[in-house]
Amino acid sequence: MAKASKKRTGNLRDDCVAEALSIIAADGIDKLSLREVARRLGVSHQAPYKHYPSRDHLLAEVLQGAYRNFADYLDSKVRKETNAQIYLRKMGEAYIRYAMSHPLEYQLMFNTGLPDPSHHPDMLNLAHHAFDMLRNALKKRAAGSKRSLSSTEIEHLALFVWSTLHGLVSIMRSEIANELDVGTGRSAIADVLSHIGKAIES
Repeated sequence: MAKASKKRTGNLRDDCVAEALSIIAADGIDKLSLREVARRLGVSHQAPYKHYPSRDHLLAEVLQGAYRNFADYLDSKVRKETNAQIYLRKMGEAYIRYAMSHPLEYQLMFNTGLPDPSHHPDMLNLAHHAFDMLRNALKKRAAGSKRSLSSTEIEHLALFVWSTLHGLVSIMRSEIANELDVGTGRSAIADVLSHIGKAIES
């Protein structure tokens, strides 16, 4: 059994989120409950309910923070870039760096059953914001080229880029990649991003 986190802010709402992440990291998402959060924080089992009516509300807050941090990180790496082509490459590089350096948050964002989005609109809005950065970059790239793209084509291109990056990250994090001696170093990442760029241009 993992020990309770010793890092506290004094703000019960924030401490519940931090402890929820600690529980998920140590014991898996199935072990997350408001009662377990309260136990590890050393507060009454009813205390977390003042901020989170249910486990799903707490999980939605955790996911909301993950999507916000992800989008903020991407934005910080591309915010000042005006060249659409370089913007897309930098975004791809940032996506991979974030995924590899924040494996728990990345797994939560893309491999966790979401609480009902209709009940947690802020969570969904932040997820949209992260994906919209890619959509908007592709729109900008298309506007600067001779090729006219429909909104459907933009959506499909965004899905292509996202699925390629997600697939690469999954391979890089897998043990089998090492066993099969699949090259996943910097040159491989650069080549994959280059192929993505060529596919977008075609």
